[in-house]
Amino acid sequence: MIHPLHSPSRLSVTLSELARLLNAELEGDAELKVYRVAPIHEARNGDLTFLSNSHYRSQLASCTASAVIINKLDKDCTSLAKLVVSDSYAAFRQVALYFSPVIPVTPGISPQAYIHPAAKIDAGAQIDAFSYIGQDARVGTGTVIEAFAAIGDGAVVGKDCRIGSHCLIGHYCNIGDRTIINGGAIIGGDGFGLVPEQGEWKKIPQMGRVVIGSDVEIGANTTIDRGTLSDTIIGNGVKLDNLIQIGHNVVIGEHTAIAGCVGIAGSTKIGRHCTIGGAAMIHGHIDICDGAQISAATAITKSIIKPGVYTSIMPFQEHETWRRNAVNLRHLNHMNEKIKDLEQKLMAMERKDK
Repeated sequence: MIHPLHSPSRLSVTLSELARLLNAELEGDAELKVYRVAPIHEARNGDLTFLSNSHYRSQLASCTASAVIINKLDKDCTSLAKLVVSDSYAAFRQVALYFSPVIPVTPGISPQAYIHPAAKIDAGAQIDAFSYIGQDARVGTGTVIEAFAAIGDGAVVGKDCRIGSHCLIGHYCNIGDRTIINGGAIIGGDGFGLVPEQGEWKKIPQMGRVVIGSDVEIGANTTIDRGTLSDTIIGNGVKLDNLIQIGHNVVIGEHTAIAGCVGIAGSTKIGRHCTIGGAAMIHGHIDICDGAQISAATAITKSIIKPGVYTSIMPFQEHETWRRNAVNLRHLNHMNEKIKDLEQKLMAMERKDK
């Protein structure tokens, strides 16, 4: 079976057309056609590759791609036909969009979907089989509700959104325009609100919503809890990876990006244009300022008030080295006390000499 990306009938484009698209300097055959964009180590004849990280520069020597997107500083490191740009990664994104056109919306409601009589579905929306739209819910034009997705009572989904299969948008939650929510995400489940009472945990009603802005992307199986009294808020342009947990009453500022497996405890406020690496853990009831960059696997236990890069946990080591270092860490307090004792004795000896 021929992979669809390798089919001779697939979309093609000449280097001259790409040069115009990217506003790039072209070095090579202007009429040369390429059929897909591929990583350096996989690219072959008919492919367009790209170099955005100098770490992979040496791989270009053996690359058999037809052409490469490359930054001006690196253009002399290969004899391949090239599209020279100021930002090769941004250019790669443009080409990838060209080869991956958006799946068109097919307006209409499947007869196998359940639509409450009081729901309001725009005629330009696509509602797939086995999806559920609750009472007084609203779905905007150009939006796709995929199979087995559920939109709760009173929830609002804006224009040109895509709600993936098996997603749940809880009651009265609000989704802005052009937002993508991938399969299995739960938006507006109950927050983890409990109070100890006579030796038992008693549930606190979660009466807020989740309010998500426009142009947001949410990964598969990510969960965003509804607020307790006020709302959980995700700002415009926020990008969330897969398997993220966001607690109740969290606020995430516009254009912040968060990688997979991050956990954010309740009532935390994260600023605009922040980046949070995979598996980072964010303590509850703290504030993180605009522009903070948190490294992968970092635990943030108090507020960050100054933009910058924040990192915790040691880098990986051979197990035996790590074990010895871990033993030493356990004795740091004892070593600190001994150092203080030695400092005091040294100061006493210096005073005596005087």
